[in-house]
Amino acid sequence: MIKAIGWISTLGLATAGTVALMNAPREHCLGSFSTSLAKRSKSQRHNALLSVREIDGAVIGPGETFSFNKHVGSFSKDGGYRKAPVSYNGQLIDSFGGGVCQTSTTTYNAALLSGMEIVERNRHRFSPSYVLPGRDAAVAYWSIDLKFRNPYSFPVKVKAAIDGDQLKVGVYGAGEGKECRIVTDLRQVRQPSTFEIGDRRAAGRMRNTGKQGYFVQIYRIADGQKELISSDNYPVMDKVVDRR
Repeated sequence: MIKAIGWISTLGLATAGTVALMNAPREHCLGSFSTSLAKRSKSQRHNALLSVREIDGAVIGPGETFSFNKHVGSFSKDGGYRKAPVSYNGQLIDSFGGGVCQTSTTTYNAALLSGMEIVERNRHRFSPSYVLPGRDAAVAYWSIDLKFRNPYSFPVKVKAAIDGDQLKVGVYGAGEGKECRIVTDLRQVRQPSTFEIGDRRAAGRMRNTGKQGYFVQIYRIADGQKELISSDNYPVMDKVVDRR
């Protein structure tokens, strides 16, 4: 008899637990973004993957601020990072952590689309090729960071992964988020000039392919409210042909 009562009691608890789980709000995607790794080097992809693993699963409580640098840490050899091309004053040089900025950029756009409050975001000197002008987010440990705050009354989770040539980041939560749309207002496009070194009659090699310059403003429309997110003025990078 005692066993029967115990069995009935346990069944009741199990049923109650099942009902509670069924009634619990389900986690869903509040906003996500992806960028292509197709033209990135093997070392850049490696560094991007390491940083993706560090931010995947990060939980941001209500009112808390996410720091990219705090989660990823130093982009050093000790952390497993490799030397890879990074842009330094417009020139590509090999440095530890090249490729990490693609992870921070993808994360930034996921944060924008999920309604996160942007606390800190820094552009690259010249606009990178893997995202539209004004949508990039440069990082450099510790001095240059990406930070955003969770404005919701429920915790959110960052999910990040590399799937084939796509680097994907999403922000997930169990509550109702904002319906967000990003508008790019490209106000000005400036074309690069070409500079030649040496005899113009001689065969040459392209030392710098150049980049267009932009003045761009980014707006976010969230639940019908329009907000200016950033105003960026990217300089022109001129082409250089070496004919010496």
